[in-house]
Amino acid sequence: MRIVAALGGNALLRRGERPDAAVQVARVREAVRGLAALAGGNELIVTHGNGPQVGLLAVESAADPALSAPYPLDVLGAETQGMIGYWLARELRRALPGREIVAVLTETVVRLDDPAFRAPAKFVGRTYGAAEAGRLRAEHGWTLRRDGADWRRVVPSPEPRDIVELPTIARLVGEGCLVIAAGGGGVPTGGDHRGVEAVVDKDLAAALLATRLKADALLLLTDVPAVMQDHGTARARPIRGITPAGLRRLPLPAGSMGPKAEAARRFAEHRRGSVAVIGALADAPALLSGAAGTRVEAA
Repeated sequence: MRIVAALGGNALLRRGERPDAAVQVARVREAVRGLAALAGGNELIVTHGNGPQVGLLAVESAADPALSAPYPLDVLGAETQGMIGYWLARELRRALPGREIVAVLTETVVRLDDPAFRAPAKFVGRTYGAAEAGRLRAEHGWTLRRDGADWRRVVPSPEPRDIVELPTIARLVGEGCLVIAAGGGGVPTGGDHRGVEAVVDKDLAAALLATRLKADALLLLTDVPAVMQDHGTARARPIRGITPAGLRRLPLPAGSMGPKAEAARRFAEHRRGSVAVIGALADAPALLSGAAGTRVEAA
């Protein structure tokens, strides 16, 4: 099978954890155990989130007195692709000796007139109290929104339209390489190879990548075991199988499960005969067999 597996950003750094390298490397090693089990006998392409990491680097850049201006988001996205790609490639090589593994720095094409630029909505970085959020808004011009009881920075998240390195990724996969690509949704570009101040949603980019690569399965790996019916109520229960149309009708949180559901729906609709599965990273091998997660398949 040809499988695209998308790791959530929280798989590498969970809420409340210190963003130390050692903490994230330990999370990468946990993730690689599940990914390595998927790799046996399959073509595997791995993508990953970068929300916590790009937010951290943005704070550091804004506070650096040596800089006349903070690094833009496209540059920070490229930095996180390199960092997380390195960690994943290193640990995958240890888990899969003899397998060729490569991390591809990836650009994702977006439209400069995308409505997302007028309504920033993607959370990046850590949470802040109200006073600190106000200071950051005043000092850096950031847009911040409530995330539970706290505040987080939000940035534009335009639709992914194309993946610049797709032909290269396809050749590498065809030659047997395990490829890490489109990390953090890819570095956003306006199509002229000039970076754009945004962060592309990694789940939507993963769906585009899986569709263009004609993958058999798209696995959206997160920290919950399945999409839940009646989420947040006493009647909540896992959904084991659903059609794209049924998934579209579910009221899912826009900031968490919503993008994963939309990515699964898009892939299942465009790649009939293939399957998208949303589930826990720890259950990765069982997701393909239907023993875990929520399977999304066209009727």
